[in-house]
Amino acid sequence: MVIQESAEMYLETILVLSQQKPYVRSLDVAEAMGFSKPSVSRAVSLLKESGYLLMDKESNFLTLTPQGKALAEKIYERHTVLTRMLVALGVDEETAMQDACKIEHDLSDASFEAIKNHIHKVMKDQ
Repeated sequence: MVIQESAEMYLETILVLSQQKPYVRSLDVAEAMGFSKPSVSRAVSLLKESGYLLMDKESNFLTLTPQGKALAEKIYERHTVLTRMLVALGVDEETAMQDACKIEHDLSDASFEAIKNHIHKVMKDQ
C-alpha cells in the first residue's frame, strides 16, 4: 500500500518522539511538526483507520502498530542515510536534513539501496 508523504512524515515524527519520550500524544506531534491540533487529529484518525497507529482510549497515547513502526523506521533510515551522504558531500547539516526530508519520500527502494551500499562501502574503505 502506498501512503502519502504527509502520512510518512507523521509516522516518522511519532517514531522519533517515541525514542525521546516514554509516551507520545497528539499535542507532542503537533508541536514537533508545527501543525495545528485539528490537523494532527485528522491525520491520527486516518493513520488509525489505515492500521498504522493505535491510540489508548484512556490516556490518548499514540503507539505505532508493527506495520506503522516498520514504515516509520524505513523513512527514518532514509532520512539519516541521505543526510549523512549530503553532509559528506559538503552540504551543511541543516540544509542536508531539509533536503533529505524532501528526497526520502520519492526515492525508489532500488536507488536508496544503491546509495546506502555505496555509502557503507566508502565509509568502510576510509
